[in-house]
Amino acid sequence: MPNSNSVREFLLLAFADMHELQLLHFALFLGIYLAALLGNGLILTAIACDHCLHTPMYFFLLNLALLDVGCISTTLPKAMANAFWDTRAISYQGCAAQVFFFVFLAGAEYYLLTVMAYDRYVAICKPLHYGSLVGSRACAQMAAAAWGSGFLNAVLHTATTFSLPLCHGNAVDQFFCEIPQILKLSCSDAYLREVGALVFSIYLFIYLKQKNQRAFGSFVFIVLSYVQIFRAVLRMPSEQGRHKAFSTCLPHLTIVSLFVSTAMFAYLKPPSITSPSLDLVVALLYSVSPPALNPLIYNMRNQEVKDAVRKLFQYMLLKHP
Repeated sequence: MPNSNSVREFLLLAFADMHELQLLHFALFLGIYLAALLGNGLILTAIACDHCLHTPMYFFLLNLALLDVGCISTTLPKAMANAFWDTRAISYQGCAAQVFFFVFLAGAEYYLLTVMAYDRYVAICKPLHYGSLVGSRACAQMAAAAWGSGFLNAVLHTATTFSLPLCHGNAVDQFFCEIPQILKLSCSDAYLREVGALVFSIYLFIYLKQKNQRAFGSFVFIVLSYVQIFRAVLRMPSEQGRHKAFSTCLPHLTIVSLFVSTAMFAYLKPPSITSPSLDLVVALLYSVSPPALNPLIYNMRNQEVKDAVRKLFQYMLLKHP
């Protein structure tokens, strides 16, 4: 039986048997990838250039756009290259690197989304204390803690996954190196070990919350925050105030719901619940959809971002007539 010492490469999922269909998938992925880069690049540039957007909420949105660019750049380029060259191979080291960077960036994004929920909670439910609770120093600390937590989680999960002996070949039933699919190749019952690693991640999350009460909660914290937010918004006497509050909260809530629900399903579902098509759809929903849809979601609901992007285009047109 093959083991981890004899595996030199993994074989990723092939979307089709015919090379023509592979090229079609390449074109589809290329379009999604370029759209994600363009959308997030516009948000990054607009926030960096518009001084009106130099606020905590948009500082976190800038970090989210950076993470989205990194996340989608970890998975799609290799999938596109394999589709274009009609191959499935990825080296053992390349697979480990892909797992590390994806878990790092996706984990940091999850923690950042929690921080963003806290920011909206303070802004709406405790507006008089917003300046003291979410100042520039606190924002930098919370963002750094999100990135640092993602890094620690990536080290933990990558080390746990690639320390396991592999006995079931080297074919990964996914378009990128996804931990649940690699665990299926393990000789041991790796599901419990991965759940243990996830429990440790939650413990780390709670520990960081205790170290910095301003920074973190958990998924439950996000839910409770939005319960309080919606209660506060519904009590607002002004319809314009309610509309503005919802316009800043609904994009974040949409992103959290899509990203967290699909990622939790992919990583926590028992091995008995498996289907190649279901696994593929879920992976696309949590790894590709958020980076591609986040700029669109924020632009549709946020007038300030739309105005900043419009001013950016006007400046570019005037500079290059």
